[in-house]
Amino acid sequence: MMRGLGRLQSPVLVLNASYEPINVCAARRALVLLLKGVASAEEDSREFVHSPSRAVSVPSVIRLLEYRRIPHQTRALSRKNILIRDRYTCQYCERVFSSAELTLDHVTPRSRGGESNWENLVACCHRCNNRKGDRMPEEVGMQLTRSPRPFSLHTSRHLMRLMGRSDERWRKYLFF
Repeated sequence: MMRGLGRLQSPVLVLNASYEPINVCAARRALVLLLKGVASAEEDSREFVHSPSRAVSVPSVIRLLEYRRIPHQTRALSRKNILIRDRYTCQYCERVFSSAELTLDHVTPRSRGGESNWENLVACCHRCNNRKGDRMPEEVGMQLTRSPRPFSLHTSRHLMRLMGRSDERWRKYLFF
């Protein structure tokens, strides 16, 4: 059994064959890509995962060996992607929370015709969500930190740069 399973969740920057940053994945996925021979490690994290017979370095940055054409980037509408877009921050009180401490709020409540889409869903703490209930934010004196938008290439690159602030090995690939 492998030790260091927490390390397998750490973020890894994924570069296209052209060194263009295209994604962030979990270290577990990055190791699978390396073992399949689809990618190479550009930077190591100085962490290892161990099996009974082998120690494998956990990458910090990987590069795909073959160029992948990346179509207009869209992400599936999901709780996880809304939380990532909103940086795990309640969009009303501006406090950062863990995933378990956040809910999704329909800015325009479903009871009033609000849809479940990128422009109407925001990360929200339990306290603010209970306070807002099925009303519009302005009806209870609440205001959104910023208007919700779809996940875009710009959003993705911005998040990669934010994550890169904590890992100096990413910076040369993210144009700091």
